[in-house]
Amino acid sequence: MTSNRRSKNITEGVARAPNRSMYYAMGYTEGDFGKPMIGVANGHSTITPCNSGLQRLADAAIVALKEAGANPQVFGTPTISDGMAMGTEGMKYSLVSREVIADCVETCVGGQWMDGVLVIGGCDKNMPGGMMGMLRANVPAIYVYGGTILPGRYKGQDLNIVSVFEAVGQFSAGKMSEEDFCQIERRAIPGSGSCGGMYTANTMSSAFEALGMSLPFASTMANVEDPIVGHTQDAARALVEAVKADIKPRDIVTRKSIENAVAVIMATGGSTNAVLHFLAIAHAAEVPWTIDDFERVRRKIPVLCDLKPSGQYLAVDLHRAGGIPQVMKLLLDAGLLHGDCMTITGKTVAENLAEIPSVPRADQHVIRPISQALYAEGHLAILKGNLSPEGCVAKISGLKTPVMTGPARVFDDEQSALAAIMGGKIVAGDVMVLRYLGPQGGPGMPEMLAPTGALIGQGLGESVGLITDGRFSGGTWGMVVGHVSPEAYLGGLIAMVHEGDTITIDAHQLKLHLHVDDAEIARRRATWVQPAPRYTRGVLAKFARNASSASLGAVLDGD
Repeated sequence: MTSNRRSKNITEGVARAPNRSMYYAMGYTEGDFGKPMIGVANGHSTITPCNSGLQRLADAAIVALKEAGANPQVFGTPTISDGMAMGTEGMKYSLVSREVIADCVETCVGGQWMDGVLVIGGCDKNMPGGMMGMLRANVPAIYVYGGTILPGRYKGQDLNIVSVFEAVGQFSAGKMSEEDFCQIERRAIPGSGSCGGMYTANTMSSAFEALGMSLPFASTMANVEDPIVGHTQDAARALVEAVKADIKPRDIVTRKSIENAVAVIMATGGSTNAVLHFLAIAHAAEVPWTIDDFERVRRKIPVLCDLKPSGQYLAVDLHRAGGIPQVMKLLLDAGLLHGDCMTITGKTVAENLAEIPSVPRADQHVIRPISQALYAEGHLAILKGNLSPEGCVAKISGLKTPVMTGPARVFDDEQSALAAIMGGKIVAGDVMVLRYLGPQGGPGMPEMLAPTGALIGQGLGESVGLITDGRFSGGTWGMVVGHVSPEAYLGGLIAMVHEGDTITIDAHQLKLHLHVDDAEIARRRATWVQPAPRYTRGVLAKFARNASSASLGAVLDGD
């Protein structure tokens, strides 16, 4: 099991002795230098429950790597808790952390000439950040998801993080007692693991399994339950075999495998953030993939899973019902997956799914057969029009009528929009416009779960539209449209919308339109002045200066 990369690195000229000396200082012996050096990118932290249960998985991976004849080299990656940062200035750092995590993985793997890397993550941006770093480094790699959370419980109802945001709206509208509000707040998150619905973390973990970069059944396990430890050890062993076989991420992540991943995102009712992140992942893999490809896939993939936020069930329920392999088998049998794609197991998608039943179990209601799909087409629609010529993303699952026309209620920040909702100033039929929240204008494209959760809580989720050049939480549902591009800060038409203008959101015709004539738009554009940047130093300023359009993934190393 000789490591060519390591052997070459440590035997070149005078570098050999100092290089080995550093390893001897950490307890290495002569025999270790013929073993592969495997990075363990450990996202453990006590910042968030999504990551607080990762250390035992890192420990398990270390043991398994040693037993498989490899040398584990552990390094850390940071995380930002989206749930804790939501509605605050801290939310602007969330998307930035995707890039920081990707840089950490690429830097450590490249700087230390690692032969492979196992990335362990939990919270939302851990997922795409880790994958992007793996693809940039392009040594054999596997993603280990830290696992989902178990539901909280109150008055016979399951709870999750979105329950709290919606309770804010109910309490402010006088529809919930203070006692119930406080109990929901205290009970919603019962322990470690990532937010429990088909929100962003579970969406991305499911997509990584479909992509072939995680083991089958890896994406929906609960963090606090014991099987995830053994599964992590299986992943470590699979990675060592991938090093032997020289199976690299870019051998696995292709246009066809990305299409598989997006098909699973659509079938499971996943997060709008998956659009942004898979544009960035494709960019890191140097695979041609555009925002229009999501719409192409959406039109042929039915929604098969009844999952929150718009459905009934959580990721743990999906796991017990057969998990992502069951969903993939239904799609494969219907000719909707590429079964010949290679995976990190060394087998193809079709080979991995060979033993999975062709029909979901009758004793569960989470996964529907294709003949009984919740929706005939996917739920993440790409809208275009004069308000978003580059495209934007609408999440249309759970909506009775995904079409509305109404007067614009314009806000240049999230806080004033939330205040208007809580103050009862937003009524049915309004179309809220939240702008200057894009990749450069925010900066960092913050998520709008606080306003959308408040709308749901007040019973306005389907009767009030909300469009933004920012993002939405994976827990968001309702008449919402995000990622509007070009963004307001760069002079997109969303910057020219005036209070009371008429806007149409039409998910049937895939249109987002401002009903203002061209002459008036030209007049407004001539008088528009770009705002001063919100930050001029530090990581947010760097992100604002370098981020591409959301329609290209908000990447920092674009052309």
